[in-house]
Amino acid sequence: MKRDLVKRPSVPSVAVPLLTCLVTLGTLTAWTATGNAGRPAELSVSEGRVLIPTGTEATAAFFTLRNTGGADDVLTGVTGPTGHRAMLSRTVDIGHNARSMAMVRAATIPAGGTLTMTPTTLDVMVSPPPRLAPGDRLTFTLHFRDSPSRTVEARAVRPGG
Repeated sequence: MKRDLVKRPSVPSVAVPLLTCLVTLGTLTAWTATGNAGRPAELSVSEGRVLIPTGTEATAAFFTLRNTGGADDVLTGVTGPTGHRAMLSRTVDIGHNARSMAMVRAATIPAGGTLTMTPTTLDVMVSPPPRLAPGDRLTFTLHFRDSPSRTVEARAVRPGG
């Protein structure tokens, strides 16, 4: 009777993949331990500005968001003062020197970067506009994908001021 012989792998053919895995694991552990695996987003929001309304449909608020962390985060929404809707919006060119406003679902705050809202870029549209006098303050809550929500104030200013 013949016996089937099972060929066992040689020591070098087993050792190479095992050694490769151990070196990779050790390198990743060292990389993480030295802080190179990245830090989460670290957001700060400066006091905002809200425009004193000139019409009856809406006004806009603006904030500067800084991310000193090592990962991007995303502004996913805004809650405005009670009785007023707050939405992220962006000015878009529609041709023939005309612009329109478009709602935005989210905006990225890059790692180590800043997101600055302006009247010609991203803003928070507030509808209906509240009655405001210069210096009045409105409270907004900014909501993020990864970071906790931040409640901030916006000071009322005249358009162009």
